[in-house]
Amino acid sequence: MDRLSSSAGSSSWRSAFEVSARAQKPIKRFKEFHTVDWVQEALVENKKYYDAIRPRTRGEDSSADRWNTIKTKFVTSVQNWLALTLMGVCIGLIAAAINIITEWLGNFKTGYCQSNLYLNKEFCCWSEEGRCSKWQPWSGNSFLQYFIFILISVTFGSIAALLCKAFAPTAAGSGISEVKCIVSGFVMDGFLGWQTLIIKSIALPLVIASGLSVGKEGPSVHYAACVGNVIPKLFKRFSRSYVSLSQFLTAGSAAGVAVAFASPIGGVLFSIEEISSNFKLSTLWKSYYCALIATGTLSAMNPFRTGQIVLFEVRYDSDWRYFEIPLFVILGIFGGVYGILVAKFNIKWVAFRQQYLSNYAIREVVILCLLTSAIGYFNEFLRLEMTEGMQILFHECGGEFDHSLCKIDQRLGSKLKFLVSLLYATVLRVVLVVVSYGCKVPCGIFVPSMAAGATFGRAVGLLVEAFNPCVDANSGKCIISGTYAFLGAAAALSGITHLTLAVVVIMFELTGAIKYIVPTMIVVGVTKIINDRWGTGFGGIADQMIKFNGIPFLDPKEEHDFGTHSISDCMTDQVVVLPASGYTYRDVEHVLAETSFQSYPIVAGNESVVTGIIKRSQLLAGLNYYKQLRHLEIPLDTPVNFSPTPPQDQQDVLSFEPFVDTQYYRVNINSSFNTLVNIFMKLGPKLVVVEDGGKMAGIICRKDLIKFELYLHGLEHGDPFVSAKDEKVFALMVNFASKVRHRILALVGRKPQPYVTLDLDE
Repeated sequence: MDRLSSSAGSSSWRSAFEVSARAQKPIKRFKEFHTVDWVQEALVENKKYYDAIRPRTRGEDSSADRWNTIKTKFVTSVQNWLALTLMGVCIGLIAAAINIITEWLGNFKTGYCQSNLYLNKEFCCWSEEGRCSKWQPWSGNSFLQYFIFILISVTFGSIAALLCKAFAPTAAGSGISEVKCIVSGFVMDGFLGWQTLIIKSIALPLVIASGLSVGKEGPSVHYAACVGNVIPKLFKRFSRSYVSLSQFLTAGSAAGVAVAFASPIGGVLFSIEEISSNFKLSTLWKSYYCALIATGTLSAMNPFRTGQIVLFEVRYDSDWRYFEIPLFVILGIFGGVYGILVAKFNIKWVAFRQQYLSNYAIREVVILCLLTSAIGYFNEFLRLEMTEGMQILFHECGGEFDHSLCKIDQRLGSKLKFLVSLLYATVLRVVLVVVSYGCKVPCGIFVPSMAAGATFGRAVGLLVEAFNPCVDANSGKCIISGTYAFLGAAAALSGITHLTLAVVVIMFELTGAIKYIVPTMIVVGVTKIINDRWGTGFGGIADQMIKFNGIPFLDPKEEHDFGTHSISDCMTDQVVVLPASGYTYRDVEHVLAETSFQSYPIVAGNESVVTGIIKRSQLLAGLNYYKQLRHLEIPLDTPVNFSPTPPQDQQDVLSFEPFVDTQYYRVNINSSFNTLVNIFMKLGPKLVVVEDGGKMAGIICRKDLIKFELYLHGLEHGDPFVSAKDEKVFALMVNFASKVRHRILALVGRKPQPYVTLDLDE
């Protein structure tokens, strides 16, 4: 087994990650993901095409060959569209089922339908106006009704947490961060499988109905990506092509957002802006078609029997006025501040959760459900399911809409009551989002953010109405406070995700109000300015979670600065190389047993001139091939060649030359980091060989490049998410909780367990 000479300078930064658990935080999940070699995947795809047209280019094609080529193209095209159609239908059906079940479970917390238990409150009272006689509350006693509401909420949340823990831990969380990395070429086994799809689809309505301040839109992307993974794999052609599979994953993600927001074009833009790293025109069409089929299926199911795909879909007829622009700017500022603060404190809470609450995941969900339902019960905009609350807040007063928000009289006390209620709901929603997002159940942050923005926006709208009262409601010149709720929701959504075009189009498709595109663009533009100026610089919450959770991802939208460092500082020079000739079967077995590397450079003689690269999987495949071919044990001293073998020697030599990849990328050791980054981002190889004077000096893997950038950033800025002061605050919180528990146990007569006080100076 041959190794290149090792230098301490090039490997010192790697040892920095091994110092402690804290040092490993930036790369703690790297081992869960394996890297896709986009160059090899593209070569496989191209080989299929060139194999099909080779006879024609040589003038050797017959009519049968031409017919086979046409048939192959036709079958491939049909399979593509069939897979996309099945994906769209499945995603639409799952979304419809989740909507129906969520609404029924949400109503079940307050009562049940006497005539048909399976009906929710709206359908139970469909034929009645005013008070509904068929809907039966759980109790006439308000305190008992309150207790049952809390009990059912906690039960729903607990069941969801148990399902995730017992059957599919990967179903917990949002999933957008991981899907984004998988599409970019870092694959996590099992994250997009059948089990995750089933558990996520079952647990999601339970979580939403529990009242937790989490949404279903992020998880919608995850389960839609699961569909985009399992459906194409039913076709043999797609199961072996990661290039095709990544396009289906992107299309599924677009469909997931489309059904969540009733926004097919917004879903496509989301997949371009957030999910896909290198978006191709063919991927665009697949995303468009899949989103269309999914939205059409959901519309055909008509889950709410109102023609609406989502509850908060509204329509505005009145126009806006120029004096409102400063108010739109205020909403944009709110969105930017909301996004910065919520992302910052949520990540700190997630850090606390991972450090101290990882063994109490179900208890945490129970406590969150208990607190959310107990506190939120007394405020309508916290008690209602968030989409139902936004339906009320977005709505324009008039016609059949007679909510109490539209019956506010001109007395100051009446307006203050609603204003305080809305601001209270905003503050509490923000706090609940911070502590709830990231717990061990399916959870998203899109709709909770929109709900917080909607209550704040409606409060601003009430103030504007107070200073600009409506004289003639039919004149079309009145201020519509519902539009401020709508714009506040757009601001908060853009603030937390850092999306721009997708948010504008999603909000437009939700309302159909073309007149409000300009206000929406103003709000989102101001939000982006605030985020760019005062944000962390790591993007939206999904991008920040990628960095915080130590997931490998090379973001093509970021600027990558390596300062004055050279490629030699980053490369791996501890490389096991295999000679083109001179090895035996014993040597190959020894290399496989003693090392865990996934790729081995092939060098010619003692000159360290690379002639190709062989993957570990190919070495194993070659050994299995020769064992089956010879039907005997291979003698340990059998020669092994990784270069072309003369025909007369092939009986006595194991030739691995067909398994060697000669299509690899190389850079000179004096090349700029910018060149190296562009090779990895635009071409996508798994590794690049570094040469010095034509000889191999080392290799750089895609993960190595990401690790080196994280190392340099850590040297300059430290931990961007959790500081030493935060650690002290965490320790104070744990010490306080331990003391409270100690005293409670003492009061109830139980012998308290001795508690350990954490060292605040540690």
